[in-house]
Amino acid sequence: MIAAAAAADVERALRDQHGRRIEYLRVSVTDRCNFRCVYCMPLAGLPWLPRETLLTDDEIVQVVRELAPLGLRRVRLTGGEPTLRPGLVDLVARLREVAAIEDLSLSTNGTRLAPIADDLRRAGLDRVNVSVDSLRPERIAELARRREPFDPIAALEAAQAAGLAPIKINVVVIAGRNDDELEMLAALTLDRPWHVRFIELMPVGELAEMEAATGRDPLALVVPSDDVLARLSAMGRTLGRPLQAGGAPARGNGPAAYHRFAGAAGSVGVITPMTHTYCGSCNRVRLTADGRLRTCLYGDHEVGLRDALRAGRPLGPLVHEALAGKPLEHALLTRRIGGLRALSEVGG
Repeated sequence: MIAAAAAADVERALRDQHGRRIEYLRVSVTDRCNFRCVYCMPLAGLPWLPRETLLTDDEIVQVVRELAPLGLRRVRLTGGEPTLRPGLVDLVARLREVAAIEDLSLSTNGTRLAPIADDLRRAGLDRVNVSVDSLRPERIAELARRREPFDPIAALEAAQAAGLAPIKINVVVIAGRNDDELEMLAALTLDRPWHVRFIELMPVGELAEMEAATGRDPLALVVPSDDVLARLSAMGRTLGRPLQAGGAPARGNGPAAYHRFAGAAGSVGVITPMTHTYCGSCNRVRLTADGRLRTCLYGDHEVGLRDALRAGRPLGPLVHEALAGKPLEHALLTRRIGGLRALSEVGG
């Protein structure tokens, strides 16, 4: 009877106001980044958060420990660039000790991954997502607006050798900037067990402002996923129908729809924030580096956890408050900043 009541409490805690089960927490471990990607951060950067406002390792671990009994099962460490955080390997090891966490992953630009890949795996990291918007050194520098002695293939091979799996490669596709590399990037999956995901650009921030200032429509930078798949289908190998859950990469149940070339070791996927909404199945929330629980990556609804952490107050009531306000769709879809409906209108 007591066990049944506890299970019912957990079931209620797992759902937001729209009935979606929330089990995935993205934890930003730093606001700093060594890139200034054109679609992400202004060239001059942003004012860095004061060190005393950032969550400590103890506080991050405490958040995960308190959310795990509420149904948290997956944790992804992000940034900024998470490999810039001192003591990252130790933090991974501590999070791995939280018994309820089934999947512990890292999103990175890969520039500092190779030297620590083995240490991360030994500490308990399961897998990595690596951003690779180009395979060409000059173009990497152009898109990242930083020059780093960086070979993305070497970083990915180091992750594979360390036993981090599955390896997912994120490519933000920008018309006229890197869309001529789609086939080259997709070909990485033919003889490697890697999963390349092509992500529709969300034209916001400085990049959109730059386009608008020159009289161009920022939406023209978006390459719809249907166009991406059409090009991949013309590569001379059969591109299979979307893989069912059993054929998609193990671990993770994010928004990508996966396909596989005939005989390929890996898969290609598309993530479609602009043309095909997947918000209805959203199962995640984000913890910012300074302790705000944000319920939508592209929204502004958030609840602060840091003060409660430092005062020793329980986080459960604040988490419930946050989930009660989680929006049904991200801000681009609600036309607050353009998006799906605006794009469909442009298309006719």
